[in-house]
Amino acid sequence: MRIINYLILLLILAAGVVIYSGCSASSNSVRYNEKPDKEEKKSSAVRFTSEDENKKNNNNTSTDNLDSEDLPVEKSIDISPLLNKNNSFKNSEFSTVKEKMLMEIIKYLNTPYKFGGNSKNGIDCSAFTQKVYSDCVSISLLRTAQDQYNEGTPVQDVDELEFGDLVFFDTRRNVKPGHVGIYLGDNLFAHASSSQGVTVSSLTSEYYSKRFMGGRRIEELYGSNSLSK
Repeated sequence: MRIINYLILLLILAAGVVIYSGCSASSNSVRYNEKPDKEEKKSSAVRFTSEDENKKNNNNTSTDNLDSEDLPVEKSIDISPLLNKNNSFKNSEFSTVKEKMLMEIIKYLNTPYKFGGNSKNGIDCSAFTQKVYSDCVSISLLRTAQDQYNEGTPVQDVDELEFGDLVFFDTRRNVKPGHVGIYLGDNLFAHASSSQGVTVSSLTSEYYSKRFMGGRRIEELYGSNSLSK
């Protein structure tokens, strides 16, 4: 009887060991499965942070490399005194082209700015100077401000500028010059501004005086004596 009881006790103990081992294995299995989940979540968190940082870096890079003009919004300038001043040329044989250029510029005033545009529906700075020169005096300028900066002869000092000279400005981060206009006299120039469209601004304004790179005189304009002083 004792032997039978002893055997039963052994069987119970053996069964307990088996059950305990099974539970332990199951528990370990759960913990083992949970570990990769935690790692996966951690990994996902790392990837999420990395993607956010990449987006921030990309945004910063695109901002740093932005080449579009960011010209200031300025109060429009009344050019009627300039027009009245040039009425004195009416009896001069040299007045025709100068007046034509002024009239052409007036036609373009308030034309909206459009990068790559070259019409009165929308125009950019170098297309504006190109169109005025082409339509008024049949002089073909190159298309971009950078190319136009290499045409004609340089005029470094503002005081030496004459009507019709191209004036250039450092307004873009990676492109120099980034902006071009046409000098009108009295420190005024006409240009296609990205913020205002075609307008007239002053070279003495803080923004443009700091960014003035110089002028270029297109000799054909004066070679024809059409704008001679």
